[in-house]
Amino acid sequence: MLRYILGRLLSLSLSLIVASLVIFTVIEVIPGDPAAFMLGLNADEATVQALRADLGLDGSKAERYLAWIAGMIQGDFGTSYTYRVPVAELVADRLWVSLPLAVLSLILSTVIAFPVGLLAAANRGRAADYGIMGGTQLGIAIPNFWFGMLLVLVFAVNLRWFSAGGFPGWEEPLLALKSLLLPSVALALPQAAILARVMRSALIETLAQDYMRTARAKGLSRRQALLRHALRNALIPVLTIIGLQFSFLLAGAIIIENVFFLPGLGRLIFQGITQRDLVVVESVTMLLVFAVIVVTFLVDIAYAIADPRLRRRA
Repeated sequence: MLRYILGRLLSLSLSLIVASLVIFTVIEVIPGDPAAFMLGLNADEATVQALRADLGLDGSKAERYLAWIAGMIQGDFGTSYTYRVPVAELVADRLWVSLPLAVLSLILSTVIAFPVGLLAAANRGRAADYGIMGGTQLGIAIPNFWFGMLLVLVFAVNLRWFSAGGFPGWEEPLLALKSLLLPSVALALPQAAILARVMRSALIETLAQDYMRTARAKGLSRRQALLRHALRNALIPVLTIIGLQFSFLLAGAIIIENVFFLPGLGRLIFQGITQRDLVVVESVTMLLVFAVIVVTFLVDIAYAIADPRLRRRA
């Protein structure tokens, strides 16, 4: 098990290094000078150069990359060109919106998908299965931002049960959770549709194995065999999707955060791109990549726990 963990850590560390090079290179080749953007078109060249030096943009790309990586290792993400405050403070403020939103969306997605996938697999080829598969296909096809706007129209504009957007802060936890509920549902339903289909497929494949027929031959009912044996062995692809979904929900909710006016990490990246705030875009993107890699590592450990064959193979 230890060798398996060390091997995964080495692989993910190399992935992190490659990701940092790609992010820095892509951000640097975007046209436009942040200093000139901040000062305007009619700014004096000497003033622009002075601001470039103040922002640390006058060094070579290699020097800037190494300084950026060294700072991130020490917890220093740099200073925002636009807000003139440490990026770490911006991330800390926005993370308390994006992280609860992602967690709540993932919980809703899993709670919906597991029983739906089990029901579809247990009733394969019947009306319930066809109905569930049709519903999940519709859930995948509908864009989450359109579904979010529909939720606002129904529950905020017409029924007035929820606010149309904004985030009041965590001083009142119930009010804060209420403000995150509609965007969480908008994010969760398409992901639940994907997860339910994966769960159904994995369970159907597991039910066709020889050991499942042996379990049925020993007297277990279809429901008992499904819950006791098939479910655990079908978790490997399901865990993969859950890990990817959490990464997507944390990093990919830019549109939903803008639809509901949520001050999260996605909206921070969007604002950084429009304002040419390169250090914000680089640091927040790298932080999200790190989160994806950590989630991937945890999913790999969950694999080894769920399937002992991986530990023996390692």
